[in-house]
Amino acid sequence: MTSYAYRLQHWRAKGIVLPEVKISAFTETSQAESSIKVPLQRSYTGRVPVIPSSLADTPCATLGIQGVLDGLNATLRTSYTLDTPSFRSILEDCIENNDDFGTVYGCLRQIWYIDDWSTIGDELRRWEVADREIRREALVGNLIVDPNLSPRRVWDLCSNRVVPWWVLNINILQWLQPISHAWVDENDRMDVWKLINGKEWPVPIPKDASLDLIRIEMLNLGLQYTWLDVLCLRQKGGPKEDLHVEEWRLDVPTIGYVYYGAEVVIYLSGLGLPLSLKEGDLDSDRCWFRRAWTLQEGGWRRIITGDTPDGPLHAKPIDEDEKYKTELLTRFQKQLQLPEGPWWHLFGPLADMWNWVSMNSVDKIAGLAFPLDPLMIPAYHENKSLEDAWTALVNAMDNRTRALFLLLYPGVGLGHKKWRLTWEQAMTEPLPVYQCFVLMCVDCDDKMDEDSFQGPCIENR
Repeated sequence: MTSYAYRLQHWRAKGIVLPEVKISAFTETSQAESSIKVPLQRSYTGRVPVIPSSLADTPCATLGIQGVLDGLNATLRTSYTLDTPSFRSILEDCIENNDDFGTVYGCLRQIWYIDDWSTIGDELRRWEVADREIRREALVGNLIVDPNLSPRRVWDLCSNRVVPWWVLNINILQWLQPISHAWVDENDRMDVWKLINGKEWPVPIPKDASLDLIRIEMLNLGLQYTWLDVLCLRQKGGPKEDLHVEEWRLDVPTIGYVYYGAEVVIYLSGLGLPLSLKEGDLDSDRCWFRRAWTLQEGGWRRIITGDTPDGPLHAKPIDEDEKYKTELLTRFQKQLQLPEGPWWHLFGPLADMWNWVSMNSVDKIAGLAFPLDPLMIPAYHENKSLEDAWTALVNAMDNRTRALFLLLYPGVGLGHKKWRLTWEQAMTEPLPVYQCFVLMCVDCDDKMDEDSFQGPCIENR
């Protein structure tokens, strides 16, 4: 199987001190900093090699080959010339492809300090081919045989561009901090076409939000790369709509790997919006704590974003029982204190799904994939029936996990398989509140439609 093993090398700047740079709400959106409610969205100042959107959006054809090289040298404090092997051909390709400066910078900055540029063009093409092969091999029929799959794309905050995974160093997933967010009502959203994702699809965001302000907040939190679904997971619409269904088969089920063990950045009130709290929020179908996908997006640690000086994060308890000024604040603080980190438990996540909601009912089952720790994951089909999707997930589980259905669930399955519950039973009938580790197994033979139990039994004599 193809792997990323050859990409473990990382090229670092040698004795280069990067200049201090600043971007602000005013330079990026023409809004006065004082008008921005979230302090961390007002401006960023630091030595991370960030470029302003005005430079990122400039077409390479406008700058010319020398102008692009000058911009890269100025940003990364180098003095390369067009005599450097491969430079001229790489930059000529960028102009021919109608790339803008941000795209070129995002694709080259991870390898900019490489020692030998003579073969880098071939190397980049090899990485792209290898990445394509990895994704092709991960999907066998309707089964994802390698759930631990790196995301197809990430958002490079320095270049303000969505870049393919293969241009990055493989170790980046160890510190990639993804974004999770509540989805606001459809009437409160808008679709925007942004150069950030090359205008490949319309990006759905809240009407009062700005991707440029989100970028500033992420930079202030110390992020250089992040994963955001609306930017990195192909959305509906756009000139390549035919790729949407095909990519989702693989990309949606493996979202959990992006969040597994990660420090997750969370917008509880909607992507990029200031954190607020009013009556009904915690019971709304739009509440982050009630989203079916939240089960796998909680991560190992959480950073609540959109914070304002007078926001609910700054409320203080009024007594020793940790009660707050209002019952709503008390409920909110208790929700924040829910355990962080992944917990591999069979019946707990199933019980959680009783009260959680999804726009597409099959998403509840897809959102259970990583929490139930299967060896493989079914491909995503949004029009699949609930029972078919549930059967596919059970068949992909570890055989010892399947044994828990047989040994711990007290009822009889009402479907084709009597040893396990149906999805309807899982969502309506009481589930065991305890779990134990078992060495016994239930194996499934999909082709023969036969199941077998491996474990102690009483012989009938």
